[in-house]
Amino acid sequence: MCVQRTTKQHYYIEIYSEEIKMLRIGCHLSSSKGYLAMGKEAVKIGANTFQFFTRNPRGGKAKPLNVADIESYLAFAAENGIKQILAHAPYTMNACAKDADLREFVYETMCDDLSRLEYFPNGMYNFHPGSHVKQGVEVGIDYIAQMLNRINEKQYKTTVLLETMAGKGTEVGRSFEELASIIEKVEDTSHLGVCLDTCHVFDAGYDIVNDLEGVLEQFDKVLGIERLKAIHLNDSKNELGSHKDRHEKIGEGQIGFSAFEKIVNHPKLRKLPFFLETPNELEGYAKEIETLRKCYHEPI
Repeated sequence: MCVQRTTKQHYYIEIYSEEIKMLRIGCHLSSSKGYLAMGKEAVKIGANTFQFFTRNPRGGKAKPLNVADIESYLAFAAENGIKQILAHAPYTMNACAKDADLREFVYETMCDDLSRLEYFPNGMYNFHPGSHVKQGVEVGIDYIAQMLNRINEKQYKTTVLLETMAGKGTEVGRSFEELASIIEKVEDTSHLGVCLDTCHVFDAGYDIVNDLEGVLEQFDKVLGIERLKAIHLNDSKNELGSHKDRHEKIGEGQIGFSAFEKIVNHPKLRKLPFFLETPNELEGYAKEIETLRKCYHEPI
């Protein structure tokens, strides 16, 4: 059940807590035609959530805000059971860059993105922590935490998610411990969470194929399972611990379909939103969504 209201600056939908019995799954969609178009595309392929880039993934300015499109989307979402979506920051954002101007660019970009997301209920914003570019992981962690503390001064309502990384090059976030070190340095973590990418953690060396339970126990011990807010569902072209980050279609990579069946049905994960980032067009995403829905077991 939803209650809608408008104010001069914001449009909200309050969603009352309820038992989630349906698989929440979607994929990455193009935002070029606006939010309503994404909502309609999601429904067309059997999705009840979706992810999108806030702007060109390689950088650049965001399009002018279209409040009318947002309000049309929110009405459509309420009618079609889309209760939560995930915005993804552009890849070019490096919160722990050497250059202070580059770090300031990241801060300004994130502020702009989060101010736009204030229009959406229960919104989430995912970003790659960044690369320390040979400054050392501790320096990188400090820079990322400093930025998040500055962001918190704005008091945005959107939940910001640190993504688990594969560990290529000098990426920060290659381990649960590195993410925990960032979070520990953030003063207010009430709107801070983690997005677990299956390809990334597998490539980082976490064996979600043969020891999913152990990996989740380690996540809980290091970060707290309540910190996990979303999952990117991606198979991997590379072997466990490769640190290469090459996504593959579900069931066609080194992770394999049976692992994904366990992931979407795991009691600690099944209520989370799942987002496909596999190398697919819409038709391929529709097939993956249908396949994963068929193997999803509703809780008794």
